[in-house]
Amino acid sequence: MTHTPTDALRAWCAEALGVALEPLTLQPVAGDASFRRYYRLQGHRPSRIAVHAPPDKEKNLEFLRIAALLRAAGVHAPEVFAHHAGNGFLLIEDFGDRLLLPALDAQSAGPLYAEALATLLRIQHAPTSGEGWELPHYSHALLEQEMRLFPHWYLERLLGLALEPAECALLDALFDRLCAEALAQPQVLVHRDYHSRNLMLLDGGALGVIDFQDAVRGPLTYDLVSLLRDCYVCWPPERVRDWALEHAARATAAGLMPATDAERFLRWFDWMGLQRHIKVLGIFARLWLRDGKQGYLADLPLVMRYTREVAGSYPELADFAHWFDARVLPLAERQDWYRRA
Repeated sequence: MTHTPTDALRAWCAEALGVALEPLTLQPVAGDASFRRYYRLQGHRPSRIAVHAPPDKEKNLEFLRIAALLRAAGVHAPEVFAHHAGNGFLLIEDFGDRLLLPALDAQSAGPLYAEALATLLRIQHAPTSGEGWELPHYSHALLEQEMRLFPHWYLERLLGLALEPAECALLDALFDRLCAEALAQPQVLVHRDYHSRNLMLLDGGALGVIDFQDAVRGPLTYDLVSLLRDCYVCWPPERVRDWALEHAARATAAGLMPATDAERFLRWFDWMGLQRHIKVLGIFARLWLRDGKQGYLADLPLVMRYTREVAGSYPELADFAHWFDARVLPLAERQDWYRRA
């Protein structure tokens, strides 16, 4: 008899639930950019999601710990019912299939983002350590390491741009500036990928939060800019500014940050977004070139737009903005995936 790769997961689910194997089936559900595979467990009520997350490639222990932290803080993170560490099997709460992204339009964005920002405030209130462990810090080294994906995967590998020494020095100076600005902010629990594809619409209007296993202790504006300058959906700048400042006021009232004038907070927000979007250009290029995930190429133009707009808004970033327009944009415009965002 031939066994499929999911047979072991299915058998483990039956054992974990204490039910017979025969009525259970695994129905694949949409996943993410990782090595994790998700299945809806059919033949059991209430519904559960079975996950195969190879332990040599995925942060399963971190997922368990952070899920517990978030749930204790009032965040709708999936409950974990069972876990097999050796095989990387998990049985978790089923949040359904309703992502935030398809539900967003000009009318729905107000109430949906109000809920997303309220959820973010709860995330930022959560502790960043537990019994005998603590989240990694979003250090200068980690922030810079992320941005190094940009010259390697996006510039060199995707666009074919061989950097000259002066260009490398320009990027080095930029990365140092962005790291310093990030580390000057109040530090809180950072989801690290808080956007419309990692938020689920639940019954009753609440939002479920997923894909948080890479969480760190880091800058307060990181998740905020991930949400409001989402790589998959764009909003008018005035609306983004209003949402950002509303969150700043609530974070101050909640004791997460001292009173900070709007200009400084928006600078934190903008520069943090630039760090993230530089990183994302590298990640999306890598997802295509290394992992064969072509769909992310269509999202590159919006990320480029965010990068150019922020860089062009600050005199200190003018050299990078001019270089990006002169050297990077012409190469990108020749690519099959390019379009005006």
